[in-house]
Amino acid sequence: MLLRVSLFCLLAIGLAGFGTVAWLDLHPARPHEAAPHKILLLATAHALRAGSLIQPADFTALVEHGARAPLGTVPDTPFNRSSYTGAMVRHPLGADAPIVAGDVIRPGDHGFLAAVLQPGMRAVSVGVDAVTGTAGLIWPGDHVDLLLTQQLSAPNLPPAKSVAAETVLSDVRVIAIDQRLVQGADAKTRPRALARTVTLEVTPDQAERVAVAAHLGPLSLIVRPTDAAKLPRPAPPPVYSGQVSPALAAVSAPMAADSVTVFQGPARQTEFTPR
Repeated sequence: MLLRVSLFCLLAIGLAGFGTVAWLDLHPARPHEAAPHKILLLATAHALRAGSLIQPADFTALVEHGARAPLGTVPDTPFNRSSYTGAMVRHPLGADAPIVAGDVIRPGDHGFLAAVLQPGMRAVSVGVDAVTGTAGLIWPGDHVDLLLTQQLSAPNLPPAKSVAAETVLSDVRVIAIDQRLVQGADAKTRPRALARTVTLEVTPDQAERVAVAAHLGPLSLIVRPTDAAKLPRPAPPPVYSGQVSPALAAVSAPMAADSVTVFQGPARQTEFTPR
């Protein structure tokens, strides 16, 4: 009896195992579906007109699904954002449009200056340091004023006029900062220097003024608001050291007296009181 029960149990287990195998054959496990691959592409944050110079705020990331980026598009990386900052837009681009290499021309590319300059304009470069260059906050496409500060020297020059600042150029466009894009060079691997070069778009006459100003004293850049009215305005008058420092103005002022007595012989004298 015990033998029959054992055989029955073994038969039941065998049938159960056979049924399980048959069911698995009829219902194979679904393969694990891999998550779709995402690629971040460099794109425009808003519409850009032809001829404009791309600034950091003009970039956004566009998510693309696929194994590889579409031909000609630019992956969104910190290096590519730096590389395409200052690039000129060849034709109008809409918002959220992926940036294609052929849509822009970058500083350092052959023919960049010829493409970005307006007819009749010239490109002139000025050297500025980390402070006079507004601490790296100026970008290609910004409009700036060029300020000259110089030390004056002349016989009997009062201290109140020993230093002067004046506006050399007003409302000129920045078209390049340094040579940010050097072919085959990564900005992270190049040594960071304090001195920087800013290239401005100017008229021929303005280029001559910049050449002279560069020999007179240090140059500073003053950023203008983007919505500033494009109306011709006279340049402000020079500002002298005495206008900035009351102490220098006081040193330069003649000593005042309460009264002056003029003697005209032993018997006559006249007293004058300054008004």
